[in-house]
Amino acid sequence: MKRNISSTAALSPVILALLIGFASPVFAADAPSSTRDIAPTGTLRVAIAVGPAASTFWATRDPASGEARGVTVELAKAAAARLHVPLRLVEYQNSGEIAAAAAKDAWDISFMPADAEREKFVDQGPPYVVYESTYLVRAGSDIKALSEVDRRGIRGAIEGTATSRTVAKSLQRASLATFPKPEAAADLLGKGELDALAMGTEALVDLAKGLPGTRVLDEPVQSTGVVVTVPKNRPATRDWAARFVEGAKADGTVRRAFDSAGFAAVAVAPAQK
Repeated sequence: MKRNISSTAALSPVILALLIGFASPVFAADAPSSTRDIAPTGTLRVAIAVGPAASTFWATRDPASGEARGVTVELAKAAAARLHVPLRLVEYQNSGEIAAAAAKDAWDISFMPADAEREKFVDQGPPYVVYESTYLVRAGSDIKALSEVDRRGIRGAIEGTATSRTVAKSLQRASLATFPKPEAAADLLGKGELDALAMGTEALVDLAKGLPGTRVLDEPVQSTGVVVTVPKNRPATRDWAARFVEGAKADGTVRRAFDSAGFAAVAVAPAQK
């Protein structure tokens, strides 16, 4: 006599396990090709820069857990959730390191200040915030304006960044020292061995809280956008990432990320047409 199996309860444990495995979003044979292109390992790998001071670009470490936290972390979580895949944060010391790792299949998407030099390594999408850089000057310095920065002394910047390249072009008389990590530069600034440090304004304001007597200049060294980026030759990822950022700006995801990270006064970049 023929019997019909009408429920999963009648299936053997082995067959049930196989069906569950094939139905998972990571391994499904019929998963959307875009998902497989964007997260080819089954996990969305998002590259972030982790430093000592928070900004709409820089992530910091939670003092209790040691885990990265900040705007880019929240955007990474939202991106993975949108794809229904697990998230893996790939941490770097600065945006230059992120761009250099793009050709090594180390990450799938990232967020960093727009920079023409980086277009050799990554494709850049729309911005989620306007990002300004300026100088933090040491305690006791008489530098009060951007026009007074280029004189004898040592200025600092984070190596491989758009800000460091802009500063290098602008200095004629001052010496420029670059650092892989902001912590090292901040330490020298606090000791008075570095006259001024160029970085994103938001991060410098946060950094100045722990360096009494230091001062953030009002004038920007440069103004750009923090954009979503993907490694070269990944058009499906590039197109999806652009749609994700525009959607995240429209549905309040970016706004909530700013607010939860302490940047309620920072405006979200306008939508791109």
